Amino acid sequence: MEKQVTLLSSQLFQKHRQVEVVLGRSVLAWKPVEKSRKPCSGTCDSVHSYSVEVCEIVAVRKTEDDDQDAAQTGKHQKKTKQLYRYAFTVSYVRRTQQHQWRCSEVTFHCDNQALCEEWVQVTNEQLSLLTNRPKSLLVYINPFGGKRRGKRIYEQKVAPIFRLAGIATTVIVTERANHAEDHLKTEANLDKYDGVVCVGGDGMFSEVLHGLVARTQNDHGVDQNQPDAELVPCSLRIGIIPAGSTDCICFATVGTNDPVTSALHIVVGDSQPMDVCSVHHNDVFLRYSVSLLGYGFYGDVLSDSERNRWLGPARYDLAGVKTFLSHNYYEGTVTFLPAEDDVGNPRDKLQCRSRCSICQHNRSSKDTHSDVSEEKEKPGKDDSSDWNEIHGKFIAINAANMSCACPRSPKGLSPFAHLADGNADLILVRNCSRLDFFKHLLRHTNKDDQFDHPFVEVHRVRKFRFEPERHILVSLEDLSEPATKTGYSTPLGSWSCDGEILPEVAIQVSVQCQLIRLFARGIEEQQQQQCVSDDPCTLSALEPTTD
Repeated sequence: MEKQVTLLSSQLFQKHRQVEVVLGRSVLAWKPVEKSRKPCSGTCDSVHSYSVEVCEIVAVRKTEDDDQDAAQTGKHQKKTKQLYRYAFTVSYVRRTQQHQWRCSEVTFHCDNQALCEEWVQVTNEQLSLLTNRPKSLLVYINPFGGKRRGKRIYEQKVAPIFRLAGIATTVIVTERANHAEDHLKTEANLDKYDGVVCVGGDGMFSEVLHGLVARTQNDHGVDQNQPDAELVPCSLRIGIIPAGSTDCICFATVGTNDPVTSALHIVVGDSQPMDVCSVHHNDVFLRYSVSLLGYGFYGDVLSDSERNRWLGPARYDLAGVKTFLSHNYYEGTVTFLPAEDDVGNPRDKLQCRSRCSICQHNRSSKDTHSDVSEEKEKPGKDDSSDWNEIHGKFIAINAANMSCACPRSPKGLSPFAHLADGNADLILVRNCSRLDFFKHLLRHTNKDDQFDHPFVEVHRVRKFRFEPERHILVSLEDLSEPATKTGYSTPLGSWSCDGEILPEVAIQVSVQCQLIRLFARGIEEQQQQQCVSDDPCTLSALEPTTD
């Protein structure tokens, strides 16, 4: 293990035992003091040390007398209080099961006040060097979403963590739909903040996203109505405190819909770039999408569910059953620009996880290739051979910017989609029997390959367009007249865009690479899950001398 510089090293008291505590630039470690120490040669001794990464320390503070009394229990309490009168407490991130984080504490007792204050001061100095941590946040709370728990969740679970970390907050409880979006566009003084936090579901996140992106483009003079405009990435990160009926985006970027976990990701200053799809119709901007654009089945489910909002979240189940039994299909033409060869494919089994190599590669090469790619992709300049065209009858057309995983569908609609690779996974489900379509839907909930059907195809794309087939119905009495009284013999269906119905069916979609950043780090692998390690060799990696 590589040696690290030691900033502080002391023998302190923790609970009812003496421990050696060492602070390095990146690690805080402690280990019980043995009566006869043996050097660590080859294999370490059986006494384990414990360590916490400095970047995942939430706060360090002197412990008040009342806290000390509460921290000390049993027969050693009186002796400890006499010998070690001064104490400080370290609050840190502790990982539990299912990607959840908790704020834990460890209290160390010192035999003199100067030593205690030195530990607090030096540790806080190390925390102050972590410039990615937010100091001031603008918080929007949706009090109506989900089960109307947003305000209570924030006040009871999130606000105490922000206060502990010394983060200043400006809290706005929204009073109507699009309140947060309108405020961000026009009124908010964004120079005061290091990030924007939304407390609610995916709809609340969408409000904040649209407000922040629109404000950024307006400030830089970018016209959002131009489909090929180069959008300016947002400088402020967005935090999501899940409190809605659906929290798909939070689940897909953190791995759990837990408010405390999300709050801790914000505190430690995590940063996860994310792609955003811009949706246009005839050079008119419609909406942005970060999770799912769905036509056919998912559009019909959302349209039907909107008629039964009084049912709450159960309306989606009812609408899903009705839409499945209806078994509608829609005819049209899909044209798409495939992704570059170096970003994988939707069936390559490469999951997007924390420190994803594909997303990081795309980030580093983004600037290098941007000029060439833009010239290639502009209308009139791209080679027609680069675009693929598919005409057919479709039960569903889905474009996933992420896996779209959620508790009901742990793998999501596209399990191997990436958060920040500059592409979307375009899933085409052609007309098939009701039984075959049910088999496809069932695979969203298990480990089978949901694309392994002859009627399903999936493509990784940078852009795509959809044009519905308009079947004209002309009555006999209109045959001798101009075609001004024509209608459509079949309905055109609807697009669902992150839970909102688009007003148009013929759309063009472009993936805006890494347009926003979240206070997240992607879903961690299992080996990344242990924060407080019990590595017996931890202390041996720290030099015994100070800098």
